[in-house]
Amino acid sequence: MKWITRSHVHVDRVACPWLIRRFLDSEAQFLFAPKSQVLVVAEKEGAISFDTPGAKYHHDGDLCTFSVLVREFDLTDKALQRMARVVNAADTGKMDADPLAAGFEAIAVGYGLRYPDDRVNLEKQFEVYDALYAWCRLEVAGHS
Repeated sequence: MKWITRSHVHVDRVACPWLIRRFLDSEAQFLFAPKSQVLVVAEKEGAISFDTPGAKYHHDGDLCTFSVLVREFDLTDKALQRMARVVNAADTGKMDADPLAAGFEAIAVGYGLRYPDDRVNLEKQFEVYDALYAWCRLEVAGHS
């Protein structure tokens, strides 16, 4: 399936493709477009839009798109739910909501500067998200 979001990926627009590839669709293809073109390209390409105004999946109240996807696809993995708290805090600018949020935001900014090509950025940052997920698995295991 094709998925589309705004270009110049950042926290939520990396977290969502990671979640999609790892838990929903291992063959997912990602398209990127300027904010004003996402819905037009989605219609033309038959792609599922996310993390942009008017998209099928977007922020909902205080939830970032990653958290919305976790909810909408009924992903009950406690490590993913823990990860969603980090991503949500970093993406919504509520750094005090999770102790890892500010560091995660800093890493996202650094990757954006190092890898301005969205596809390369995703490829490189997926390792970071894999590592965060591994930490979250350990974290929730210690609190069960």
